[in-house]
Amino acid sequence: MKPNTLEERYQIGLENLAKIDGQAGHDVIESLKSIAPDMAQYVIGFPFGEIYNRGGLDLRSREIATISALCALGTIPQLKVHIRASLNVGLSKEEIIEIFMQMAIYCGFPKALNAIFAAKEVFEGT
Repeated sequence: MKPNTLEERYQIGLENLAKIDGQAGHDVIESLKSIAPDMAQYVIGFPFGEIYNRGGLDLRSREIATISALCALGTIPQLKVHIRASLNVGLSKEEIIEIFMQMAIYCGFPKALNAIFAAKEVFEGT
């Protein structure tokens, strides 16, 4: 069911955020509220309230796409959040590392290595 109002998107987004990112996602949103409360609202409503709520891909597949893209972009802080999210939605540590191994072909060894080291940090904290 597609949410129709901003409030519906926000509520669905909060539910999806909790399932996907758990405490790490909540912490990001809370840190945004003091400096950019509208951005916190948008991050919950659009990606988590609409995109993650679409059919066609399950949460596990969406996180594979997300960590692949973040690896390619080299955005390590967001990558760490989504590595945790990937674990939350059922990816194994081995699968996550294998995804980054695959990414070495398409985005280069430096970005893949950075992603693997980011994963190592996340795994050590779990």
